[in-house]
Amino acid sequence: MKIAAFAGSTSSTSINRELVKFVLKDFQDEEIHLIDLNDFNMPVFSVDLEKKGFPDEAHRFLKVIEDCDVIICSLAEHNRSYSAAFKNVFDWASRINVKVFQNKPMLLMSTSPGGYGGGNVMNTAKTFFPQFGADIKETFSLPKFYENFDLESGVINPDMLAELKMKIKDFKNQVKSND
Repeated sequence: MKIAAFAGSTSSTSINRELVKFVLKDFQDEEIHLIDLNDFNMPVFSVDLEKKGFPDEAHRFLKVIEDCDVIICSLAEHNRSYSAAFKNVFDWASRINVKVFQNKPMLLMSTSPGGYGGGNVMNTAKTFFPQFGADIKETFSLPKFYENFDLESGVINPDMLAELKMKIKDFKNQVKSND
């Protein structure tokens, strides 16, 4: 199984990237492409720029999605929505292929320092991603990142770790049953 994994952030200290990397440890036997959104730097989307053509980076992002079997992502929440960096990649890619996620099974996650765990961006993504070709199989939100996650150990809250492990197991089972 080929996995495309990414955090919806360009921060060098992204807590969502840390969550993705932790989850990928449960997929060590798989082929993993950990995407860095910094590798897809494009001008801010506008219809005026679109008339001049699409950035190569947008095509490359869509190719990564095309070449994978599943998607694992954790979205950063900025002002109760997607980060500007993710939204820009998403906007450009969706103008080329409205089914950005190309009907791939997705494990959708979010985390934040606050108690809501990126719940606003999670709810938005759960609502809209299926319209853009995401087959969301499981979701997980980790609140209070700095209290519940250790950079060496990962998720340290036993209840949240158990929930995450169950969701990973369920995700794997759902993906296998679709084969």
